Amino acid sequence: MSDDRAETGRSPGAPAREGAAVAARVRVIGADEDPRTIELRRAVARLYRELAAHPADLPDRAVAEEELTALGVMAAAGAPEPAALRHSLLLLVGAIGSVSALALALDLLRRAIDLFGDPPPRGRG
Repeated sequence: MSDDRAETGRSPGAPAREGAAVAARVRVIGADEDPRTIELRRAVARLYRELAAHPADLPDRAVAEEELTALGVMAAAGAPEPAALRHSLLLLVGAIGSVSALALALDLLRRAIDLFGDPPPRGRG
């Protein structure tokens, strides 16, 4: 048995079947999914992770966690309403916007929400 085969359990040059199967599943699952929704889920997950890892006792942590959960549900359900996304973003900014350690993740979330369109124009009056 050659060194390559001993290390990988397959002959040299043979495709890694497991890796190919996983890659094929990923392509099939995400093939018809809206890239904006994927980006929104990533941004929500990142901010949720960073908030969970933040050691400070934040008075509005529960509000932020609830809104992140709501955003995650909206993203999982399909194309969310831009107005609902912006409402959640406003609540998050109010809850954790002053925490500089979370600023990058919060900005990435804002950018992901912006992918769903500009806010409606403000009427006169």
